[in-house]
Amino acid sequence: MYIDLNVPIPSVIGPQTQQSKKGKGKQPQQAPAVTYTPAQISSIEARIDLLSHLGYTIIAFNQTVQKKVDPKSFANTLNPLLSQLRKRDGILYLKRLTIVLDEESEKGFGLINANASLFASYDLLALMPTTAGSFSLACLSHTLPSNLTTHIISLPLTLPRLPFNLKHTLVRSALKNGAVFELSYVGALGGEGDGGISALGGVEGGSAAKRNWWAAAREVVRVTKGKGIIVSSGAANQSDLRAPRDVGNLITFLGLATNLCNDASTKTPQSLILRAQTRKTYRAVFSEPKIVIPESTSSEPQQEITTTPAPATQSECSQSVPPSNTKKRPIEEVSQSPTKEQKSTEATDGERKRKKNKNKQAK
Repeated sequence: MYIDLNVPIPSVIGPQTQQSKKGKGKQPQQAPAVTYTPAQISSIEARIDLLSHLGYTIIAFNQTVQKKVDPKSFANTLNPLLSQLRKRDGILYLKRLTIVLDEESEKGFGLINANASLFASYDLLALMPTTAGSFSLACLSHTLPSNLTTHIISLPLTLPRLPFNLKHTLVRSALKNGAVFELSYVGALGGEGDGGISALGGVEGGSAAKRNWWAAAREVVRVTKGKGIIVSSGAANQSDLRAPRDVGNLITFLGLATNLCNDASTKTPQSLILRAQTRKTYRAVFSEPKIVIPESTSSEPQQEITTTPAPATQSECSQSVPPSNTKKRPIEEVSQSPTKEQKSTEATDGERKRKKNKNKQAK
């Protein structure tokens, strides 16, 4: 079972209708309209057909938001898309939201409990930090267990240089909390990815983007020691998609072991999907408790109580035995066998008496 957790979807949010100043604040603002053209639907269907042909069974559609999530202008573009896509046997569709963080996002980017209803429909939440402050927030604060936990930290690997240092303490804390670091192989091919990185500015293309990707990806593997890494496509074009075995052979050049290269697209994302489901069960009851009331004893037929005699104790046995007629001598009167010392004293006394008797006879 191979998994691709980054299939980018183009932004199709239509323009908002501006309200007049007189009616401002009197009517609630409506969510922006989401419409897909037939050409966009056919392009997405072609990518899904190719991914299923290559052997992928779980596909996550990725919606990218810049800087922050504003509840006034935010709209879920994946729900209307899934209703228009053709269902395929043996393929599971997931919904993912990625927030690109910058300096303005350090003050807040909308990932709060007040906006929890906006993120409830997404299966996966991801962050793409572009500054040192946003990277520390993503590793320390937003990977803790909650109903808004972000389990994926996507790094801008095609930039000329990573805008922050990958500190061991931050990376270890993120891995300990269950987060993973994502590597999109479209950068290694020099292909076109999602518009999240290109909107930042200063992004190089072609051979320069490939060189930047390989240098940054090796640094990620060195710091994480190959643990907690997933590999996804991130390709917006059908020509940039690759088979899972080809992707595994590609990332072996980063210094990963063969088993870790296989786990990056199989076991690691599978366990990530299971952990991501805990957002919906955070501080919740996992099952409905049932109270089992025992039946009343009156309805049951009464059983005859049979008692068995208890075994007699030693005192009772001694009382029941009749006393015998034979008299026993007390312990003090019992003759004891004389010891060696007593025998020697008796012998000396007898010799003295004999000598006295001889002396008397001689006189």
